[in-house]
Order: sequence, then structure tokens, then C-alpha cells
Amino acid sequence: MVQTKSINILNLCVPCENHCRYCLLSWNGNCLGIDYERSVKYARRFHEWLKINRPDMNFMYYYGYSMEHPQLLETIKFMQETNSPGGEFLQFDGMKKRTREELVKMLTDLRNAGIKLLDFTFYGLKEYHDKFAGRIGDYDLMMNSLEIALRIGLDVEVGIPVTKENLHQLDELVNIFENKRVRLFLFTPHSGGRGISLLDVKITVEDYDNLSDRVKKYFNRDKNRTPSEWYNHIHEDFKNRVLTISLLPSNIDKLENQPFEETIKELEMMDDEFYKVVPSFSELLKKYVDENDTCLYSLKDLNVTYRRRFIDENHLDIVDITDERFSGSIHF
Repeated sequence: MVQTKSINILNLCVPCENHCRYCLLSWNGNCLGIDYERSVKYARRFHEWLKINRPDMNFMYYYGYSMEHPQLLETIKFMQETNSPGGEFLQFDGMKKRTREELVKMLTDLRNAGIKLLDFTFYGLKEYHDKFAGRIGDYDLMMNSLEIALRIGLDVEVGIPVTKENLHQLDELVNIFENKRVRLFLFTPHSGGRGISLLDVKITVEDYDNLSDRVKKYFNRDKNRTPSEWYNHIHEDFKNRVLTISLLPSNIDKLENQPFEETIKELEMMDDEFYKVVPSFSELLKKYVDENDTCLYSLKDLNVTYRRRFIDENHLDIVDITDERFSGSIHF
């Protein structure tokens, strides 16, 4: 029996300035969400109801294709009120271009509002990064923002997605960020959204083995395995799930007038019905594992890859509930 552990409320109301090759959300350029104030009113009511009626459940509100919110400081305060991660953590990808003076003011305001950690994603060195992000000047913007953030006392972490295309850039990237006192980690991008376009450039065990020891130090091999390795590692199905409510013009009227317990029940039924048709991850592994596939996948990546394969092979007319733009669920 899968247990619901958390309720997420998502309002995709803020556009992203980038057009990244593996975007999970806004590859078509459309904002799907509703008016921000309306979403906060709904989320606050839901959070208050959960505290009284379902204190066993966690809660998170989040928004946007980027964090470039027109009422950013106000939004951070609301995140803090609801104990959502965005009250202390801000992903800084896809933000508007600003002068150094504007960045100093913005980042200082963020620090004073309670933000403690900023996250940046670098796809490679300057020319490659800008091309991957779909915006000239993004590398310089990110680097300037990072350096100012460190100078004013914010913590910074940097993630680098690793593909066959940027392997030769990793040593120089690691050198750059080791010298800047940031938390650094390397990872394999997963194939949700436009990530399917990166399947041909996934790294293999052989690629990993050829990395320098200095680079390997920042790549968690336990979280990036071949299908066979995941098959030998996953011995039982996931027991917990997170439910996400995506606020849309098409559903907000209903949600506002529906009892919260009924909303949770509908999401749980949607999840249950999906997994009556689509096998669990452990079952998908048994069905599709290929010992000759030496590519490295995160658990999420391989789950998405095999689930999509099963839906396509069986010509299922079913919405993949792990599409991160819409209401759905994640098992863990």
C-alpha cells in the first residue's frame, strides 16, 4: 500500500529567460498557471487545513519556470510561512539579465529576506553553456551572480550535468569552481521533458572511468548506475508518494470549491489508476533491463525512460502523471 507523504502545490506562472535543451517544463514557451495572488490564497488555505487535519503530511508551494517572480520577496515570505524550501533556497537559473549594481541589490535583498543558499546550473564553459541554455550572455550573468552572492555571504552550490558533449570541459570547470568555494556536484540529466533529446549523448561507464580522479570526486556514482546495476540494487517497490496539484485555468474553479480531502482522494485515485496500467519501477526493470546498456542513469531518469517505453509500446492512451507541468505523483 502506497502512503501519501506530501502535498505539493504548483503554479507555473513565471516565465524563464532561458530555452535549455533539456527543459523539464517550458519547452513550448507557454506559462500554464494562474494569477499568483489567487494561487497563494488557495495554497494558504490548503496548508492551514493540512496542519489541523493531516499534520502527518508535508507541504510545499512552488511556482514558475524560473524564480524571476515579480513579487519575489513577498513570495519568499509566503514560502517561509508554509515551511516550503523556497523560503531559504533559490535556484538562480533563467533569471533576467542585470547589471552588477542591480545584482548586488537583488542578492542583498534576498539575503536579508532569509535566503541562505543559491543554486546554479552550468552546462559547460562559456560558449557551450550559452548555446545549451539558448541565451547569449547567460554564462557571464551566472558567474557574476555567483561571485556577488559569495561576496555578500550567501552559500552557493553548482550543478553540472554531464554528457558526452562536455566531458572534455569538466576538468577546467572543476578547477574554476573549486577556486570559488562553492558546493559542487556533477550529475546525469534525466529524460523528462525535452531531456529525451539528450539520450544520444548519455555517458557510459567507460566515459566515467576515463574521467580524472579530481572530477570523479564530485560525481556520485551510487546515484548514477547502469540498468543492470539498478536492477541489482532495487529489490522492492516504493512505498511512499508525493502528490502535486498544478493550478491551471481549467481546474482552479473546481479546486477552490472542492473539500481538500476530496482533492487528495482524487489525486490518490489518479495515481492508483495509473499504476494499475503501468508497471512499477521494479517490474519495469525486470521487463526491460539490458545488460549491454552501459549508459549511466539516475533512478528518476531510468524510471522515466522505461515508463515512456512501456506506454509507447502498448499504445496506451494515458497521461503520464510524472509530467512535471501537471498534477501528478512521484513514488519514492
